[in-house]
Amino acid sequence: HFYQFTTPPALRKGFIISQGRQTSQRNATMNTSSSHAASNPRGPLAGKCTSLISLLLIASQHAAAFTSPIFQESTALQRTAPSKTEGVEIELPDFDEFFGRVQAISPLARLAIEGGGSGEGGGFALCDDTAPAGMKWKQVENNKKKLVHQIDKIDNFLNLGPPLMRWRASMEGPCHGTMFADFIMNAKRRQSWDPQVDNVCEVFPINDLDNANIAMGFGKFGDCQRLGVGYTLTKAHPIGISPREQLTLCGIQNFDDGSALIWGTELEEWHDHLFPAGERLTRAKSHLFSIALVPTGENTFDAEYSLQVDFGGTLPHWMTSPIVLDSVKKMFGVAQPFFNAGEGSELDEFLKEEKIQQEKFEDRNSILFTPS
Repeated sequence: HFYQFTTPPALRKGFIISQGRQTSQRNATMNTSSSHAASNPRGPLAGKCTSLISLLLIASQHAAAFTSPIFQESTALQRTAPSKTEGVEIELPDFDEFFGRVQAISPLARLAIEGGGSGEGGGFALCDDTAPAGMKWKQVENNKKKLVHQIDKIDNFLNLGPPLMRWRASMEGPCHGTMFADFIMNAKRRQSWDPQVDNVCEVFPINDLDNANIAMGFGKFGDCQRLGVGYTLTKAHPIGISPREQLTLCGIQNFDDGSALIWGTELEEWHDHLFPAGERLTRAKSHLFSIALVPTGENTFDAEYSLQVDFGGTLPHWMTSPIVLDSVKKMFGVAQPFFNAGEGSELDEFLKEEKIQQEKFEDRNSILFTPS
């Protein structure tokens, strides 16, 4: 239900500016809060009231997150951006609505977006697990000794049929959204834990990520590092599931504190012209997908994977849900040794090269903007 990003990681136009905006906004918020606390003579009761009001506001925002469509069928209401293929436009979702949904079902994603939740004592330890009204999580597994130490679900979420499932893992290694996304969006890595995937490919990447960041509100949801339309083809499953196909919009958000958010949602029927040519197969749908990553130390991070996927066809969801549950657990098991391989590993070499490229970009940027 996800696609491969074939474009090599690189620093893009506007990255430094965008990151600077985010840092300034958050610092301004922190400074304002500190000044208010220092000058507030009303004591702890007022502080508790303010906190309660804030929680109520957050709860109401998340409850309202499922009241509007993500995409618009009417072309007059659509907001589009050019893809890298001439003449092909990508409909951008209502990002406020989409990320509102993600924050409602993933406390770790909410922590990443709001900021201030990374570092020692952060991550899951700071998450507010209070479910919004109408959402009741059922615990499937809970074992702190395991890599995937908690799995929860909401059956028949939004009356769409399949359950919404959520996996939590605390991992060792550097927190890096793009490399983690490879285990979902890169065909070779995906097949290392998901043998049912036949092909995962990017079909229409967005032409200019600045268009996405503008639509997202310049740092409101971090800095968009990847965005595009992808196609997924699966093989037949032994239990009687015929090959499936999906057409999704996916992206990666990075945040100042090192957190990341990998996300995706199924495109609608009016986007079917974006499918590759050929005979159409039974359509599977990922109604909602996100992976939130928040660093909890120099070499540790928490990960929360949320997914509601409908296999399509006639098989009951009670037969397909266990397949999804075990598959995602296997993904974490394959990803952990990759992230914890240490000095000289593929990830280590990638991070070193990424740092070199970033320093080159910063040096070039300083030269260009130094007054002569």
